Amino acid sequence: MATTTTAPVFEQAKFDAFMGKAVMDMGAAMHAALIVIGDKLGLYKAMAGAGPLSPAELAAKTKTTERYVREWLNANAASGYVMYDAASKKFELPPEQAFALTTVDLPGAFHIISACFKDEPKITQAFRTGDGVGWHEHDANLFFGTERFFRPNYEQNLLSTWIPALEGMGDKLVKGAAVADVGCGHGASTMLMAKAFPKSRFIGFDYHSGSIEYARHVAGRDGLLDQINFEVASSKSYPVNGGYDLVTFFDCLHDMGDPKGAAQHVLSSLKPDGTWMIVEPFANDTPEQNHNPVGRIYYSASTMLCTPASLAQEVGAALGAQAGEERIREVVTGGGFTRFRRVAQTPFNLVYEARA
Repeated sequence: MATTTTAPVFEQAKFDAFMGKAVMDMGAAMHAALIVIGDKLGLYKAMAGAGPLSPAELAAKTKTTERYVREWLNANAASGYVMYDAASKKFELPPEQAFALTTVDLPGAFHIISACFKDEPKITQAFRTGDGVGWHEHDANLFFGTERFFRPNYEQNLLSTWIPALEGMGDKLVKGAAVADVGCGHGASTMLMAKAFPKSRFIGFDYHSGSIEYARHVAGRDGLLDQINFEVASSKSYPVNGGYDLVTFFDCLHDMGDPKGAAQHVLSSLKPDGTWMIVEPFANDTPEQNHNPVGRIYYSASTMLCTPASLAQEVGAALGAQAGEERIREVVTGGGFTRFRRVAQTPFNLVYEARA
């Protein structure tokens, strides 16, 4: 006996609403490239605090071409990034936008997005094959954009909130502790801690040799090489060096192919009273709880970056950037830790403390 199915009812109002959303997304996607251009050319910095400027005045300040600048300014005005005065035909960068674009370093996120577009063919092919795409295989804009985007958040929270939330760790660092910063990338978190705690010694580990080379360069420039070493090593192979008082993972545990194996190695590398601090993207425990603007960013980044990175490694657990607290707890306790708790959070991060 044949079965019949009822075609879904087409509702014009819902279609129109969706198309309106799609148009907004098209504008945002196109404008992302202009943010990268404005950042590279110093256009936002030149506008910050300068008051109203004509396209010709901004072009002169930045040694760029007026016709391109005029179009760029109008796109930014249409996007609400700059304000336009029709009477004077001048554009102005409000102080709030200036702070976000030149101090908070929001453009770093758009450099990450730029890398995602450049690497789209690799990810499309990975969808077909199931293979991973390693962090090192991405466009270099990803590495620099990640540092720039994450650093302000660490500067705002790491010393003032996150470390003080760890049991007894603030005093240890002041007196002098041994710290391993695993998955350190360009070393922004490592150097931030080192500058705050001059009696402590730090080693930054990352499997990506290019990032380690860059971190060494910056540490040398800032006179920190007597206090910090940067070494190429993975989360399961970094040297124990007599044990650490603190091991830190900043926004990287979910990227690892074998996070449980990493947890086991962290446990073996800690002193008996040592602490593991894990900073992860903010996520609730069920997908539907993360279907919101922040989750949209993180799921998209996870599709393009985090999940492929994990699948490129051994085990390929592919936790994803929205793993959530309970999944992280399973990984940490599965690695042998008996104490695990959330100690802090921001709209973008969850911070955990794990102890033996």
